[in-house]
This record gives sequence, C-alpha cells and structure tokens, in this order.
Amino acid sequence: MDDNDAVTRAGLAKKGSPFLNTEQAAFYLGLCPRRLQALRSDGSGPRFRRHSRYVRYHIDDLDLWSRETAMEPHHG
Repeated sequence: MDDNDAVTRAGLAKKGSPFLNTEQAAFYLGLCPRRLQALRSDGSGPRFRRHSRYVRYHIDDLDLWSRETAMEPHHG
C-alpha cells in the first residue's frame, strides 16, 4: 500500500465516518498527532468540533484547510 495514495489514506482514516479523532486526522493530513494538537491550540489548524469531551475533525474541514494552506511554487 502506498501511504501517499490519498484515497487509500482517507478510507483507512475515516472508517465509514466523516468525523475523525486527532490521531486519524493527523494521519489523514500526514502530520503527527502532537503537531495537529499544537495547531489546534494556537488556532492555525483545521476547524474542529467538540463532541462532549472528544475533539473531532470533519474530513471536509481537513480537505479545506489543506487546500487553504497549500503553497504556491516560488519562481525566482
């Protein structure tokens, strides 16, 4: 299995639910969970929700955040 295959990664991450926990969301984005927690703490990460005491990320919000943080190639 190729970890860079977005379709495979998404399928493994969401397991039938559009809501992912921190570990699943980090895997989906290719980040470590601690990095995603740090982004959440400083307000620069993807939108998240609290379901009771649990933090959940919707897969559409992860995709949107990833697109919004994409870097344009620098031509110099």
